[in-house]
Amino acid sequence: MVTICGVVLAAGQGKRMHSDLPKVLHCVGGRPMVSLVCDALRGAGVDRIVGVVSPGAQDVAQALGDGVTVVYQDNPQGTGDAARCAVPEVAADDIVVLVYGDTPLLQPETLRGLIGEHLREMRQPGGIGLSMVTATLSDPTGYGRIIRDDGGQVVAIVEQGDCTPEQAQITEINSGIYCLSGRVMADCLPRLRRTNAQAELQLTDIVGMLIEDGQRVAAIPAAAEEVLGINSRDRLAEANAVFRRRRLDQLMQGGVTVVDPATTFVDAGVEVGQDTVIWPGSYLLAGTAVGRGCIIGPGAHLAGARIGERVRVWYSTVEDSEVGDDCTVGPYAHVRPDTVLGRGAKVGNFAEIKNSRVGEGTKVSHHSYVGDADLGADVNIGAGVVFVNYDGRRKHRTQVGDRAFIGCNVNLVAPVAVGRRAYIACGSSITADVPPGALAIARARQTSIEGWVERRFGTEEDQDARNHHHGAEDKQGAPHK
Repeated sequence: MVTICGVVLAAGQGKRMHSDLPKVLHCVGGRPMVSLVCDALRGAGVDRIVGVVSPGAQDVAQALGDGVTVVYQDNPQGTGDAARCAVPEVAADDIVVLVYGDTPLLQPETLRGLIGEHLREMRQPGGIGLSMVTATLSDPTGYGRIIRDDGGQVVAIVEQGDCTPEQAQITEINSGIYCLSGRVMADCLPRLRRTNAQAELQLTDIVGMLIEDGQRVAAIPAAAEEVLGINSRDRLAEANAVFRRRRLDQLMQGGVTVVDPATTFVDAGVEVGQDTVIWPGSYLLAGTAVGRGCIIGPGAHLAGARIGERVRVWYSTVEDSEVGDDCTVGPYAHVRPDTVLGRGAKVGNFAEIKNSRVGEGTKVSHHSYVGDADLGADVNIGAGVVFVNYDGRRKHRTQVGDRAFIGCNVNLVAPVAVGRRAYIACGSSITADVPPGALAIARARQTSIEGWVERRFGTEEDQDARNHHHGAEDKQGAPHK
């Protein structure tokens, strides 16, 4: 049985990105682009992956994913040198798929087609030396050009810097995606020489080498967007736009309504259930899953959010939290990490919840902060309630029982427990546990001093007369006394 090995060249520095971050770690669809390349290889059914990275680039090695064999290009001398570093990890009889780590739009179907075509060509008389993916671009600047003879056979790849004016007009380009045997790799790569304008070992030179050896080279065309290499910030923005369009198309084909695709952003791996509607200005970022029949947005920001069914989230943020079925979040609410909202819970205007469990049917309606708390079912949290969870050194938890009623402008000073069906009077600062069914009042007693206003300011008639007198002086320009 033939073993298919993917080799990812991911040691490039990406100088045109003008970034301290390695080029292949810049994100497309919320994922490092090299991770998307590895996903495409796995989706194409490769048996194993070898990644070539720069020395010390542990973050790149990690982004390649589990199970990837990592080798290092100690002294970068071009793409041919990078591929040569992978040769010891490849068996002679392996079929190798060589890809670049900066082509995040590459699709598994394209790679499967490349592998399948190469295997078919291997069985033909005379066999095949190499199969490659090409594309036709309206602007091929920066890419190697495919040179064909009069019969349409590929005879060479010429890099941009080495092109004659005539060759520079060719629009069919080399994608850098090749399929060949481990034996061909081991034979050709050590023979590369620095004969190009860049004085580097160029992987593309093996095409001419194989042709000189009398071996056939096949070219399999692909969509231009798939082979887009990311070498600059504008190309990164272009790739993100293509990725976003693809992802939204997939969602809409699956029964999701996207009201305005131009202002809707959905990352790789995000799941959205049938009959959910996504309104404009919404961001569904990595780690998010949304159930069926939800209304997301406008202005929703979901990051690592696990949203149940029939949930509404609008003009609000949910981060690394779980929102149960039939909940409502918003507008202008913030559900912070490690929060769980039970079925039918409501989080309203300008409410903030952090590291808390909120029971079924509980309402945190407006202008309240719930932090480090466990709330039972059908609890009412009034406006301006604060769970005082931090003493300056440590965080403490608050427990609130089922059907408790917390009045407006209450401070619950943790650690504290409020029993089932307990009532807290508005304006109270609670520092001790409240028994079930009790009414807790913790505020200064109201004092009303009869007649104070008249003694201080006189009667209403006196005050009106003074106001009239001052107004007359103002009209004459006289100063106030």
